[in-house]
Amino acid sequence: MSMTKPNRSGATLSKNRTPDSVSPFSGMCTTCVEGCIGMCEIGKSAYRGPELIYPQPFGTMTAASEKDYPIDLSHFNIMGSAVGAHGVPADSEHAVFTNVNLETTIGNENPIKLRLPIVVPGLGSTNVAKRNWEALAGGVAMSGCVLTIGENVCGMDDEAQIENGQIVKSPDMESRIKAFRDWQVEGYGDIVVQFNVEDTKLGVPEYVLTKLGVETVELKWGQGAKDIGGEVKLSTIEKARSMKAKGYIVLPDPDDPEVEEAFRSHGIREFERHSRLGMVSEEGFAAGVKQMRDLGAKRVFLKTGAYRPADLARAVKYASDNKIDLLTVDGAGGGTGMSPWRMMNEWGVPTVELCCLTYEYVDYLAKQGKYVPGIAFAGGFVLEDQIFKGIALGAPYVKAIGMARGPLCAAMVGTTVGNRISEKNLPKQFEKYGQSLEEIFFEAFNLRETYDGDFEKLHPGAIGLYTYYQRLAQGLSQLMCGARKFALEYITRDDIASLTKEAADISGIPYVTELDKEQAWEIIKS
Repeated sequence: MSMTKPNRSGATLSKNRTPDSVSPFSGMCTTCVEGCIGMCEIGKSAYRGPELIYPQPFGTMTAASEKDYPIDLSHFNIMGSAVGAHGVPADSEHAVFTNVNLETTIGNENPIKLRLPIVVPGLGSTNVAKRNWEALAGGVAMSGCVLTIGENVCGMDDEAQIENGQIVKSPDMESRIKAFRDWQVEGYGDIVVQFNVEDTKLGVPEYVLTKLGVETVELKWGQGAKDIGGEVKLSTIEKARSMKAKGYIVLPDPDDPEVEEAFRSHGIREFERHSRLGMVSEEGFAAGVKQMRDLGAKRVFLKTGAYRPADLARAVKYASDNKIDLLTVDGAGGGTGMSPWRMMNEWGVPTVELCCLTYEYVDYLAKQGKYVPGIAFAGGFVLEDQIFKGIALGAPYVKAIGMARGPLCAAMVGTTVGNRISEKNLPKQFEKYGQSLEEIFFEAFNLRETYDGDFEKLHPGAIGLYTYYQRLAQGLSQLMCGARKFALEYITRDDIASLTKEAADISGIPYVTELDKEQAWEIIKS
């Protein structure tokens, strides 16, 4: 089984000189010769150094691990049935996929309703998130789902006003919240603001909860892409100095005279801004949750990454003890705007294994009569079959699936196509659909009917994201109909089967020929 591709990747724009003759354990060309200009990661690192740690080009792309993990969601199949129906009358007139209910709720005392079981985890201060925010916010809001403003947004805002070390105004944060609220479907979805160490120091929780009307916040322990703090690239020395002045770690030091000279002479072309590690403690976490609620938060979420199992256990237990509304568990390999590339491929617990561990811990607490938070699984989910499998792996505790890279892809494509329509410069493959927005975007006619005169204000990227979500909705409805489950609450772990013995051993989901074994033999023998 091919696991990783050391020393070369499309993510770092590196390759081997002899692609057909590569040492499998090091990734080096079998023969490394004098005179090579250095196309592999070792070679490019000889002249660009730390740049090769990160996927490229920063600010216009997202990246996901290329590691072929031993177990993934394709190692499970969804089970259908020829009898019965759960959630509708068991007859052919009612048991149709258009009658599947995809709505879900998140939260304990003040639940949020979602039209689809999808949340978009934190998209923060990376350029790719900011550039596509209007499209993301509009598409998620119109779909009746949840969107999370990620870490460091206020700190990165060049127009932010900070007094005595505390944020008092951030036009970027305000515009991100407004972009969602402008298109929010009444009674559905919400905009969530996430905090890390620097955000908390800067007073972002107080600002968004008391001044901007935010009702849902998320404490962040980490993400699946990396086990260090958030990081971005900075293209100007002025921005680098601003970030350093706000307390961030900036490399190289923009106040060093030699670094300044190297930047002026183009020896250094960019800077890195890094966040600090959080330090989790049971008492500190409880105090943080209480602070959020005292400031007026109606719902408090927690997001944790692909840390070792003991840390996952802490997340589950602390979320239970403090009655967290949603715990998002993000598996290794899923996606990022900027993370160290080798770290992304080689650290952490992969998504399927992390989902299975989460189920074990949460199920134990539930059977002990303890409070169980809503669970969201994240880490590489992009299509409807994966959503079904994720919900089934953690049933009945999973309330939603976290997806960021897929929605961002749909938003970016929608924006590109919309721009090409405006420029009257559509590629040839679009000729079969037409030339206008309504002809090309499948859901545009529905949106025009819904929003009437406001349709013209819609960002084409939002239309693209909404259209993608509607595909997911119909596809998931069809899978659920085939399983005879006509609402999300009826999905169980019994609705999927393992296709390998290893998947069965890790997940506790029966191997496909072991599924229904007792029931099947009762039928045969009757």
